[in-house]
Formats: sequence, C-alpha cells, structure tokens
Amino acid sequence: MHRPRISLGGTLLWAWTIGTLFFLVAPLFVIVPLSFNAGAFLSFPMPGWSFRWYQELWHTPIWWQSFKHSLIVGIGATAIATGLGTTAAVGLSMATFRGKNLLMALLISPLIVPLIIVAAGTYFYFVPLGLANSLWGLTLVHAALGAPFVLITVSATLVGFDRNLIRAGASLGAPPLTVFFKVTMPLIAPGMIAGALFAFITSFDELVVAMFLTGPGQRTLPRQMFDGIRENLSPTILAVATLLILFSIALLTTMELLRRRNAKLRGIRE
Repeated sequence: MHRPRISLGGTLLWAWTIGTLFFLVAPLFVIVPLSFNAGAFLSFPMPGWSFRWYQELWHTPIWWQSFKHSLIVGIGATAIATGLGTTAAVGLSMATFRGKNLLMALLISPLIVPLIIVAAGTYFYFVPLGLANSLWGLTLVHAALGAPFVLITVSATLVGFDRNLIRAGASLGAPPLTVFFKVTMPLIAPGMIAGALFAFITSFDELVVAMFLTGPGQRTLPRQMFDGIRENLSPTILAVATLLILFSIALLTTMELLRRRNAKLRGIRE
C-alpha cells in the first residue's frame, strides 16, 4: 500500500504547531496541581495535597458575590449580543447595497479596538449618564464586545442558505416574524448558539472594562482575582482558575459539538 510522504515543510509545521500548543498549555500543568497545595503559600514542590483552598473558596462570600455578578453580566450581555448580532447577520446576508462591506467592517470593529480604549471611552461617556459603577453599564459594553462574534458565526451559517425556503413560507401567508422563527432560526441555531457562547466567554473573562466601570460593590470574578493577586496572593485564586479552566473546556466542547452538528446539517463530511 502506498503511504503518503510527509514533506519537510509539513513536518516543521506540525512541530511548530505542537510546540506552540505546548507553550500555551504548559502553565496549566502548574496551576492545576498548585490549587491542591496543602501549604499556606504558593510553593513548588508542594508540601502535600489538600482541598483546603477549595473549601475556603466555598465558604468565602466575596467569591460567590463576584461570581454572581459575572454570571448576571454575562447572561445579560449574551442575550443582547445574540439578538443584535443575529439580526445584523440576517439583514446583511439578505440585502444587497453599496457600502455593505464597509458596514460589516464597522460592526466587527470592536474585535480589533484595544480594550483600554473601549474602557476609557465608555467610562467618560457613561459617567454623565449615571451608568458608571453599575452592572448595567458593564452589561451594555460587554454586549457590544460580544455582538461581533455572533455576527460572524451566524453569517458563516447563512452562507449557502436557500432563500427559496423564506419565499415558500411567505407564499403560504406566513408573516416575516413567523418565517424567521419557524424557518430561518432553526437552520441558523447552531451559529447563534456558538456565537452566544463566544459572547458569554468574552464577557465572563473580561477584566479591563470591568476595572473602569465597576466599583467595590460590583466586582466581577476576573476583577476579584486581579485584586486578590495584587493584595494577597492566596492559593484560593488557583482554585478559582482551575474551576474556570474546567468551565472553559466544557464550553469549548459544546461549541465543537455544535460545529459538527452544523456541518452535518449542511451535508459537509469531515
């Protein structure tokens, strides 16, 4: 049987990819074991294994409060971003007009604007409106940061979308909203869910804007972790980081399953 030959360039590419992946993942092999450290300080090698920092995390109200704030902001921002991104993607895919590409670039521009500029600009804009030091203001900014992800994923799902399905629904007397919820939305649901997950991760993990727009009473989980590192470097932070790693793995697994389902629905073999 003839075996395909792997070129030198392909071998180097694989080696570079594996090396880069290991460089990115290597810190996890330190963070996760240290979260089970029995000592009172971050020391390696560890004096022993213990769940004491997970127990302290469980019994510390400030961590639960910051987690609740992150969850509230993340869910609210995801809901707004999903609605805005989906409607924008459907509108841009169905319409043809001059300047369409420019509008698309403008809508996804939050992906390339530095977060420090977004944070400073929104802070000075929100202060006169009374939205600074509030979870509502943070939710609005996180929604603006997450909407481009929904726009991109839904737009990718709409590539090759058969518009005759919409015309068929309209010809049967269904109003536009009914056609969207009964015909269009089930077909683009994988893209919507994937974009919503990206938007939620972006909001849940964001720190720079949260430092500008939240006060001591509205700390999110990333800000609480940052303050903990700055004020008192406790192994409890590593316990939180380990749980966030598991949470991210679960979300990424969900997105991969949705991607495969979307490919299967579109008849794409992998």
